[in-house]
Parts: sequence; C-alpha cells; structure tokens
Amino acid sequence: MNNIVMQSKESYLEGFEHFEKDSLVNDPTWLRSIRRAAISRFSELGFPTIQDEDWRFTNVGPIVRTPFQLAQNGRIEIDSRELERFTFPGLECNRLVFLNGQYSPELSSIGSRVDVLKLDSLAHALMLDGDLLDEHLARYADFQRDAFLALNTAFMKDGAFVYIPKGAVLKEPIYLLFVSSANASPTVTHPRNLILLEDNSQATIIEDYISLADDVYFSNAVTEVVVGQNSVLSHYIIERESKKAFNISTIRFQQSRSSNVTFHSVLLGGALVRSNVHPVMVGEGSECIINGLFMPTGRQHMDNYMRVEHASPHCDSRQLYKGILDGRSHGVFHGRIIVHKNAQKTDAKQTNKNLLLSNEAQIDTKPQLEIYADDVKCTHGATIGQMDQNAIFYLRSRGISEDTSRVLLLLAFAGESLQRMKVEPIRRGLEEIVTQRFAQGKPLDSVL
Repeated sequence: MNNIVMQSKESYLEGFEHFEKDSLVNDPTWLRSIRRAAISRFSELGFPTIQDEDWRFTNVGPIVRTPFQLAQNGRIEIDSRELERFTFPGLECNRLVFLNGQYSPELSSIGSRVDVLKLDSLAHALMLDGDLLDEHLARYADFQRDAFLALNTAFMKDGAFVYIPKGAVLKEPIYLLFVSSANASPTVTHPRNLILLEDNSQATIIEDYISLADDVYFSNAVTEVVVGQNSVLSHYIIERESKKAFNISTIRFQQSRSSNVTFHSVLLGGALVRSNVHPVMVGEGSECIINGLFMPTGRQHMDNYMRVEHASPHCDSRQLYKGILDGRSHGVFHGRIIVHKNAQKTDAKQTNKNLLLSNEAQIDTKPQLEIYADDVKCTHGATIGQMDQNAIFYLRSRGISEDTSRVLLLLAFAGESLQRMKVEPIRRGLEEIVTQRFAQGKPLDSVL
C-alpha cells in the first residue's frame, strides 16, 4: 500500500510539472507562486489517512489507488438537450456551465442583470481582473491544512468568478453547473470558484455537480466566498453524480460584520463523497445557517465535515444535518464549532439526526465544541435510529399500505431540511428526486 501511495503522489507531482509548463504563457507571476507553494505543501502532507483525526472515518484509498489523469479537454461537444433531464423546471437564472472542469460558453446562458455584476469563468477573469483576483484568490481556503485543497490550488485553472458590487440585490439565482462527461480513462478535475459580495448586497448561488454517464472520475472542487458587511447570501451545493465517481469539495465563507449566510447541502450520488464546509465569522454580529441532507445507499460513502469558527462577538450559527442511509452505505457527520477567545455572546447550535434503513448501514457522528470564551451559549447533539414502528402501524390502521407509510415517514424526515430551501424550483425539484428515490420501494424492502 505504501508503494501505491508513493506512486500516486509522484504521479500528481509529475502531472504538475506538465501542467505548469502548459500554463506559463498567460498566467501572472503571483498565481504561479501560489501554485508552486501549494504543490510543495501537498508533497509534504501526502494523502490523509484514517490516522489523521479529521479523516478518521474516511479511507481515501480508492482515490489514491485509481490512476487519474488530468482532464485535458473540457470542450467535448455535447447536445444541450442532454442537460434537460437535470434542469429544475421554472428556475430562472444566469447559468454558467463547466464541462470536465472548463467553461462552456455554448451551454451557458447569461442574460438578466449582468450589467450590475461580473459573471465570468475564472480563466477569463484572470486576464481581465487580475488585481482583484490577486487580492482574494487562495487567500481564505488554507491549503496548508488539507492535501486535497493543496492539490486543487496547485492545479486551479478554471471555474466560476462572481463579483456582486456594493448594494446590488439579485432576484434571480446564479446557477453553476459542473458536468462530467464520458472519458476513456479515469480523469480528475479541479474546479475553483471565487465569489465576492460587496457590502449591502444580496444573492443566491447554486453549485450543481452532475454526470452524463456512469463513469469513474474524481472531482476536487474548492469555492471561496467573501461576504461583505450587511450582505445576505444563500448558497446551495447539490451533488448527484455517477455512483462510481469521487467528489471532494471544500467551501470557505469569510463573513464580515452583520452578514448573513445560509448554506444548503444535498448529497445523493458518488461512490466516495467528502463535503468540507468552513465558515469563519470574522465580523461582529454575523450569522450562519448550515442545512444538510445526505442519502447514501448501496456501498456509497458520504462524509460531512464542518468547521464553524466564531471569531467575533455576538455571532450566531445553526447546523442541522440529516442522514438517511440504506444498503451497506457509510455516512459521516463530523461537526466542529470553534469559539475564539474574543467571541463573547456566541450563540451556536449543532444537530445531527440519522435514520438507518438496513442493518448493514453505518453512521459515524461526532459533534464537537471547542470553546475559548466564557460568555457563550452552545449546544450540540446527535441521534441515530430506525423507522418508528408505531407510526407505521398508525398509518396502516388508516388504510395506508406499509410501503406507502414508510415513504411518507421518510419524506417527513427529509422534508425538514428541504423546506428550509427558499428557492422554490430547487426545493420542488429536490423533493421530486427524493420522492422518486423513496417511492421506488427498493431497497426500502430492507427496512427493518
């Protein structure tokens, strides 16, 4: 195994040498310096193991053992009709589409109110807004701590750049669609997104990761979000990829004074999925709500890792994550609230609730509080259970079949998370996806 790990590590280091040569022509000096520092840090860290506390429940061996090649051509031609089955009916938005990690203008749709914001691919923005990106890109997501984040930073080339100026209020969401298409061999992409909200602005951002085929690939995505004073952001990440895919995503929020962030995560696809969520409330009076739903089945592995930092006084945070696990799946909730010394009057609550639908399903849950202030209100808790037989009996006594009773109870359990989503077409679309999964009945035959 050690030889495989070393070979995989060397493969990424060699890949970086080729990548850097291809990127020297147009890239600014500051970007090349960041990339080199990141690959150097990856070389020092190596891949995480279950001996690392933050990865103790997730074995990344399947990623390490697979010989991924950097996706070379993101502009593989596909028919826009292929994307229709993934659309959310009624969603009016500005849409940026990325195919195998690279921006596809042909599949994108940018129209409404682009005069009041900058909405572009990161690759193009590096040429037009280099000074602005130099100020923010790779300044918040700390690649010194995380090997996969370091890899993304070393190979970052394209993704979404969103800049919302002071006082702008966007009524329509910005939809970032990341599409993976068929490949002859396993490939890896490193999407990198930068989202900047100036003071007193409001926006909704949706990141959606999908697959067009049942392929093996690795998506290693990082999003940095800067939220200005008094600004309001609603951010969604939806992962519904191939059951053979690997997805590791990191989102880092930098919140200024009196800002408000609501984050929604829905994990449905992938063989091995790790979602890292890291808000830092650096401004006094800021608020953060983190809402998640994950539904692994078969042999899927889904890991939800949260690091919520209260760095200033009078900040509030709420976390609610719900897991529904079936088959031989494995779920992880690793939530950590850090209250810094000066963050007095902190109000934080963390809740994780899980349903196990089979005897083989497994959940590891670890809510944590790390408090260095003395005037705070912090709570955390987790529950693990099976379906309520009394509730099933009650519904059956009213003439409802056993299968339908189970579906209704599962929808009620998941609905608490889905109902928190304010974008109606997204909420309806996800409710339909979840309903279809439950209504299939199998593998619900394994329940109890």
